[in-house]
Amino acid sequence: MKIALIIPMNSSDSGRSFYDYKFYSTFLFSRRYISYLLAIPTLASLTPACHEIRVFDENIEAIDYTWEADLVGISVRTMYAGRAYAISEEYRKRGVRTVLGGIHPSMCPEEAAQYCDSVVTGEAEGIWATLLKDAEAGNLKRLYEAQGFTDLKSAPAVDRSALSRDRYLQNIVQTTKGCPYHCEFCSVYAFDGQKIRNKTIEQVIAEIRDINSTGSKYKKKNAIFFADDNIIADKTFARELFKALKPHDINWSCQASINISQEDELLGLMRDSGCGAILIGFETISRKNLEAMHKEINQRYDYAEAIQKIQSYGILVHSAFIVGYDYDSEAIFDGLIDFIDETRLLMPLINVLTPFPGTELFKRLESQGRILHKDWRRYDAKHVVFAHPRLSFEELSNGYRKIVRAVYSFDSIWKKLSFYWETDFWKRSNELDPVKFSYRLIFALRLCTMLFSRNTGRSRFILKILPKVFSKRVRISTILTLMAYNDFAYSLESIPDHGVITRAVRAEAFHSPVLPCAGPARASVDPS
Repeated sequence: MKIALIIPMNSSDSGRSFYDYKFYSTFLFSRRYISYLLAIPTLASLTPACHEIRVFDENIEAIDYTWEADLVGISVRTMYAGRAYAISEEYRKRGVRTVLGGIHPSMCPEEAAQYCDSVVTGEAEGIWATLLKDAEAGNLKRLYEAQGFTDLKSAPAVDRSALSRDRYLQNIVQTTKGCPYHCEFCSVYAFDGQKIRNKTIEQVIAEIRDINSTGSKYKKKNAIFFADDNIIADKTFARELFKALKPHDINWSCQASINISQEDELLGLMRDSGCGAILIGFETISRKNLEAMHKEINQRYDYAEAIQKIQSYGILVHSAFIVGYDYDSEAIFDGLIDFIDETRLLMPLINVLTPFPGTELFKRLESQGRILHKDWRRYDAKHVVFAHPRLSFEELSNGYRKIVRAVYSFDSIWKKLSFYWETDFWKRSNELDPVKFSYRLIFALRLCTMLFSRNTGRSRFILKILPKVFSKRVRISTILTLMAYNDFAYSLESIPDHGVITRAVRAEAFHSPVLPCAGPARASVDPS
């Protein structure tokens, strides 16, 4: 069979977010994206060689509907469900059978089934081969349910060969699945289980070698993001992994829990093996909110001390925060702005609380009648989709906008960058992976072309930045990322302070073309 595997576009033409990377494509004059969904190369690895595969990632390329596929597989996340459904329907009009899988169909199988020929719930490893045989025989079932969790040690090597890999800014590798914690807003422990499962060190290193063998025409080293929800969940495995990574000369980043700040040996191994950044979910600066979201581990640590400790190893702390939990009031907005300023967090991700289907949060808010609508397009962590007990729709929306604009104003960016440059924070990175003079020159010339735009604030920032671009202390990729975040922050519009918006959104709950989620048949896993 000819099989098309598709990643739907992760943004709309009218909106921007922390995650769509439109600014990068504009700046680089090239349609490029941060990375791919790991679900798609996983499906490719599970597909027998007798089938022909093409991958279409809408974030970097248009879907070629004229390529005559016999079967189409689409990986679906909640906020892009509408786009995934539209792609599926377009193929079905052409007489092509479609399969939807991933987190959203796993949580809302009855909804997804209306837009495709077959739904997969759970991890694909134990299902995909059977599904393909059924499709070849003309006996495709409406629903395929995974039973249990995949043994990662027996999983085939991820096949990235069908991806347009030079169009991505970094590669994705996952070494473990599962999370021992049970945060109310998070779906990981419900989908992946609370028991940590891991690949072998040999499997991971084989993936690293495969990535390194491809290389990148843009960078001497490959950038890799480890998609484990918590890379130190199994500290023994993590220790051996970091030791094994050291000889392979990669730049990597990851996610970890805040207790990494107490692990000097692991921090040293991470630094020595090429780790440049750790994303930590701080979530909130309110202890009451931490208790409400069941984030017990964060309550045991002083955030400022943890940040200082990790960054003393030359590893940048990326951070994630949520606004909109039950105990938030208007004071939280200025409080979070001040905290980020005081701790000099360089690239904090600020998210509006979003009750994704399948989470305990979704169940609680739905039982309380607080879900405003189920238009999944707005479940993007920047729109308010629920009723807050203390804040109006407008207050929460505008408070989020206030934080993002304050944190990513050019004055704030300049102030924090100046601190990191003065302390020569990236000294080791610049010694191990120096930025070529030619790249700095091209970057400076591109900045010059943006000087005469209508964005006077950006023009002033560029004039201050230009003399710094050729300093060996400066990482130009950091400047580009911060400019992208500023571009997003100032694309957000203020919500009028009256009830019209709230009433309109509530009304949409009764007229939305997206049907209410019927809920999962069982706890399921997303292969991405």
